[in-house]
Amino acid sequence: MSLNNIFQFFVPKDNKFFPLFEQASANLIILAETLHEAVNAPKEQREDYFKKIEELEAIIEEITHKTHLELSRNFITPFDREDIHSLIKAIDNVADFMHGAASKMRLYQVEKITKSIRKLTEINLEACQLIGVGIKELKDMKDHKAIKDTCKKINKLESKADAVFDKAVADIFENEIDAKNIIKYKEVLSALESASDKCKSVSNVMEQISVKHS
Repeated sequence: MSLNNIFQFFVPKDNKFFPLFEQASANLIILAETLHEAVNAPKEQREDYFKKIEELEAIIEEITHKTHLELSRNFITPFDREDIHSLIKAIDNVADFMHGAASKMRLYQVEKITKSIRKLTEINLEACQLIGVGIKELKDMKDHKAIKDTCKKINKLESKADAVFDKAVADIFENEIDAKNIIKYKEVLSALESASDKCKSVSNVMEQISVKHS
C-alpha cells in the first residue's frame, strides 16, 4: 500500500479533485453532443454549434488548469498524483481533438457531411458518455468490475472507430477526384479518429487507477 493510500484513512473524503473530474467529463459529454448535432444540422446552422464547441473546449482547458493548481496546493490526493495528472490530461486531449475536428470543418468549409463523419461523432459521443460513467464509478471505488466493464466498452468503441475510419479513407481515395476534398475529409476524419484514441487513453488511466486500488 502506498503512503498516499495510507493517508486516505485519516483525511476527509475528497472534495477537490473529483468535482473537477466530474465537471470536465460533464462538459466533455456536452461537447460531444454538440459536435454530433453540428454534423447532423444544415450547413447554415453549424456556426452556432462550432462556437459552442469552442467555448466548451475552453471550459475544459480551464478545469485542467485548476486541477494542476490543486495538485500543487494539496499534499493528500484521492489517488496517485501522476494518475490525477494523466486522467485530467487525457480528458482534455479528447476535447482538443473533437474541437480540432470542428475547427477543420469550419476552416475548410466542409459542405457535405459524410455518413462516416456522422458515425464517428456518434461513436465519440457514446465513448464520452461512458467516460462520465467511469468517473462516477471511480469516485465510489466500490465496484472494480463495473469500472473494468466500462473501460472495455470504451476500448471496443475505439476499435469500431478505427474500422469506420479505415473504410472512410479507402472510400475517399476510391471515389473522390478532387484533391482538395480528399485533404479536407481525411483531416476531419483523422481528428475524429484521434479523439476516439484519446477516449481509449482515458479508459486506460481509469482502469490503471482501479487496479491500483483493488
